[in-house]
Amino acid sequence: MKNSIWPILVVLVVAGVAGIAWYLHLQREPAMQQLPGPVPAQQAPPPAPAAAATPRYPMVEPPAAPQVPAKPLPALDDSDNEIDNALAELFGRQSLEQFFELQGLVRHVVATIDNLPRDKVSAGLRAFRPVPGRFAVSGSEGDRSIDPGNYARYVPYVRFAQALDARRLVAVYAHFYPLFQQAYVELGYPDGYFNDRLVEVIDHLLATPAVTGPVRLVQPNVLYRYADPELESLSAGQKMLIRMGPDNATAVKTKLREIRTELAARAPRR
Repeated sequence: MKNSIWPILVVLVVAGVAGIAWYLHLQREPAMQQLPGPVPAQQAPPPAPAAAATPRYPMVEPPAAPQVPAKPLPALDDSDNEIDNALAELFGRQSLEQFFELQGLVRHVVATIDNLPRDKVSAGLRAFRPVPGRFAVSGSEGDRSIDPGNYARYVPYVRFAQALDARRLVAVYAHFYPLFQQAYVELGYPDGYFNDRLVEVIDHLLATPAVTGPVRLVQPNVLYRYADPELESLSAGQKMLIRMGPDNATAVKTKLREIRTELAARAPRR
């Protein structure tokens, strides 16, 4: 089973957005690998949104003041440096270098977010640095579970997400939104809207069931899987939230709700 932390980094980067969701998906664990299992029809991860005539959640950036002409955005292929500077201003240079992998950030964020509701996310899309330490399992053979000590490994990332100003984060995202939209179109959605997909993915992560007791594991071969078929049938993003532990997952969901509120507020009133 592979481990990553993203919803927050749906949160973080999309400015993950996220979030850890996104972070939850981008990191690898040596002991566990997400393997596709049978997915009940009622729990099948949502597909990419169908093309719509108009976006459900338009992303509108407030116009610049007349005395401050808007600076044109860089080309997508040349955007790393400018986004690096914008995120450094928002997060601080030290945090930026501690948590993020910045090369090709926009494309990695878009692809990761699009894949969070699916069975797995490619480790090659990682936009965050791996969580330190190794995945630990408790119990004896036939009665394995995730060791609660693992949850502490995510705390620095969760605190980082908690400290984010959702309004400022979404403002940065709105400024660079045309680049995210371009990357989404390039991904294979010429008639889709990335912000609609982002809101949909946040809602999907918020629907992750809460697990307060031990998270039981089975080991049918070299790799571990969730013993509960319902948990094993969840998407990659939802599995990652569960793997973070209940307290961390609750904190991430709280931040995702803040970000969703800010995203919805950006849409022009009808």
